Amino acid sequence: MVFKKSMLLAIALGSLVLSGCSQPSFNTDALRNAVTEDAEKIDARVDVTLNQLYAQYPNVRDLSSRAAGILVIPLVTEAGFFWGGGYGRGALRVNGQTQDYYSTASAGYGFQFGAQQYSHALFFMTEQSLEDFRMSPGWALSGDAEYTLLSGGESLRAETTTALAPVIAVVFGQSGLKFGVSIEGQKYTRIIP
Repeated sequence: MVFKKSMLLAIALGSLVLSGCSQPSFNTDALRNAVTEDAEKIDARVDVTLNQLYAQYPNVRDLSSRAAGILVIPLVTEAGFFWGGGYGRGALRVNGQTQDYYSTASAGYGFQFGAQQYSHALFFMTEQSLEDFRMSPGWALSGDAEYTLLSGGESLRAETTTALAPVIAVVFGQSGLKFGVSIEGQKYTRIIP
């Protein structure tokens, strides 16, 4: 087989490029430190958010003690003008310890305008619902979740439907004004912060 000079040159250049790729051009220690610092920030925000939730709505502490796990998103920011979207990051806690980090995102079109921020927590009331959440590549709220919005001096009511729901979504700390908003359609994805 006869090789042309251009083919030999391409193979030589490709080998040089590939050998250069084997050496990382970034500092892995700096990257590891940045990831750890980001995880620490998320955990600190989750701690503050849970403390505020329990202080403002003491009955939620009972719900928390019965849950197999809790996903806490300390801050979701949404904005929309016909097209809208939202984003936030948080941590999944099992037995009070962070197991994973997640982001939540939503997008929509329709009658909506304004902006708002809120916190929310998903209480996984069964081991199966927690397992389903953790094993999915991307999980979206569906009809299996019971939604509870907390404002003012309300307390979480332990209704029959709430008590039997495998996932309870608690929305609290709302600020801003947005019309046409719902956490239905939120998608949750595991992240490495």
